[in-house]
Amino acid sequence: MINAKMEPSTRDIPVMIANVQAFYAQGRMDLLIDEILPLLELLPGEAALHNVAGVAYAGLGRLNEAVAAYDMAVALQPGFADAWSNRGVVLRDHGRLVDALASFDMAIERQPSFAMAYANRGIALKTLLRHQEALMDYDRALDLAPDVSASHYNRANVLLDLRRLDEAVAAYDRAIALCPDYAEAHSNRGNALQQLGRLTEAAASFDLAITCDPVFADAYMNRGNVLHELRQMDEAARSYAEALRLKPGEARVQARARFLKAHMCDWTDGNYRDGIESLGVETEAVPTFGILALDDSAARNLIRSSRWAKANYSARQHVPISAAADSGRIRLGYFSADFHNHATMYLMARLLELHDKSRFEIHLFSYGPDRQDAMRERAVKASDHFHDVRALSDADVAALAREHAIDIAVDLKGYTQDSRLEIFALGAAPVQITYLGYPGTSGADFFDYVIADAVVIPQENRQFYTEKLICLPHSYQVNDDQRPIAEDTPERGHHNLPPKGFVFCCFNNSFKISSREFAIWMRLLLQIDDSVLWLLNDNTSVVANLRRAAAAHNVSPDRLVFADRLPLPQHLARHRRADLFLDTFTYNAHTTASDALWAGLPLVTKCGDGFAARVGASLLKAVGLAELVADTDEAYETLALTLARDPARLARIKAELLAGRAQMPLFNAGQFARDIEHGYALAWENCRRGYPPEHIEIPVTG
Repeated sequence: MINAKMEPSTRDIPVMIANVQAFYAQGRMDLLIDEILPLLELLPGEAALHNVAGVAYAGLGRLNEAVAAYDMAVALQPGFADAWSNRGVVLRDHGRLVDALASFDMAIERQPSFAMAYANRGIALKTLLRHQEALMDYDRALDLAPDVSASHYNRANVLLDLRRLDEAVAAYDRAIALCPDYAEAHSNRGNALQQLGRLTEAAASFDLAITCDPVFADAYMNRGNVLHELRQMDEAARSYAEALRLKPGEARVQARARFLKAHMCDWTDGNYRDGIESLGVETEAVPTFGILALDDSAARNLIRSSRWAKANYSARQHVPISAAADSGRIRLGYFSADFHNHATMYLMARLLELHDKSRFEIHLFSYGPDRQDAMRERAVKASDHFHDVRALSDADVAALAREHAIDIAVDLKGYTQDSRLEIFALGAAPVQITYLGYPGTSGADFFDYVIADAVVIPQENRQFYTEKLICLPHSYQVNDDQRPIAEDTPERGHHNLPPKGFVFCCFNNSFKISSREFAIWMRLLLQIDDSVLWLLNDNTSVVANLRRAAAAHNVSPDRLVFADRLPLPQHLARHRRADLFLDTFTYNAHTTASDALWAGLPLVTKCGDGFAARVGASLLKAVGLAELVADTDEAYETLALTLARDPARLARIKAELLAGRAQMPLFNAGQFARDIEHGYALAWENCRRGYPPEHIEIPVTG
């Protein structure tokens, strides 16, 4: 006999209500929804039950049904503040932020002391980048309910976005005081401390986050990032490995772990370049800078940059031409974290001094550390206005630029460390240009132009850049033709070099060195008796790993000599003790290459595909040494070997380089200033006429 399903009756209501209460308390949303639907058939006019149904649907991820349940609850009871607030949470999670705000407004209107509604509205406002309003909501929520740790945490997140970093740390501290095992608060506190440069404290915060939640993969990744910055390479590697164990498919961690391996020159545990072609291309978006050293493909790097930009930055807010714009000076704004003793300023300082102040009004927007050093002094003196904006939010920096009617905003960071590209997404100027810091496309819609030359971006590669080119006639790289070189040059022994023998050198950062070029370098050492390879002592892992790799190539590890970092004049001077600079392939020497050439040391390079792999060729052609550019690995090796065996030819090249240095385009700072200003002026004229950005070719003059 088949039993018919019994329909619920009013006699079952007390039991059903008790079950609903129990399942709600247990968080068993699957059982809760099964129990409440038949109860609603019996009590369709109970707003509270529709509200609970909404909670159950939301807990099961059935957001549309949750919204419908909350709609019924507030239709039955318009003053139901809890239902309005819950409806707002679901709409917010559904991405319907404006509708969510309206729901929170209704909740607060009906219950002005509803702390949770203020807190939830704050989350929506933060997502909409309305940070000041979000902060006001959190302040109100905490006035009403000061002991809610989540409100302190979310308020701290807003302060973090606003770059009020010390206040953010204090707010995280209050959240943690109320809830000591608040793993997310410990982790984000670490992020704030890292941005403040308090790296050791940041690492300790990440350790606490992991103690609170041992399976918190993001905390392991964040810990790896700060340990990498602290040059604690082995421990950083272990953090990344644990993050990947917890989230095996996490592409961001894979990208950072591979870049760390490159920085360590750790080639023992398989090949960290294997499968690199798919990372950030077929996976989720990944940080792009580290990948430039691992994959020389302009096409794939466009995909990576475009995906990263879309995932991390707002759509561009266009800035209209200011009413203050006239036929007077063009207001030119440079934006960077590096207006101090830094490689960027070593290149840029002379350009800032040589800008034609009758045509350009120079503004510097500095969001880096407040370091009162020689390069900061030059930057301040060379500019019309120096703006210290490190404590301002991205929105406030963009607003300040608009307030000063900046016509052309030039970003000098790209996707390098400490960049703040959201400033340009929010709109700093009618014309926005990316230059120098990042050797590749931004992939973003908020840059109109990239400054380049025909070598770093040849005609066939322009399709792989979202920006139009301002194509300079010689090299894209600005240089300071007054960089001092120390007169005193200590003998070889001072640098731990042998008294005799050929000195190959490469002072590139270690992440640029791969096993591919290193194998060539080892063959050169084996073929040139008494030769050594002089490298930068980037970190302790590099020294051990490269010496181990040399031994594997049957080269005595003692033939690798490691140089510590020195002040720039002394660093330039020690190039006199080297014979030939050997460039890296996927990511060439950039500032390091022009340092060598300025000091009179020839450079052998190989020209690759992407921007980063073509800089050496650009620099050499701009000093009249195109003969030192190879197109293949084999040609590079042959060229280096030939020069090492032909001291007369090498001496001639050195003599010509030193004698003609001042006349060469690479080091003609005055001509460079006129060329880049010509590009700026044409870009501004296009904008003033309402024309879309187009490629700009600056002709050879002088």
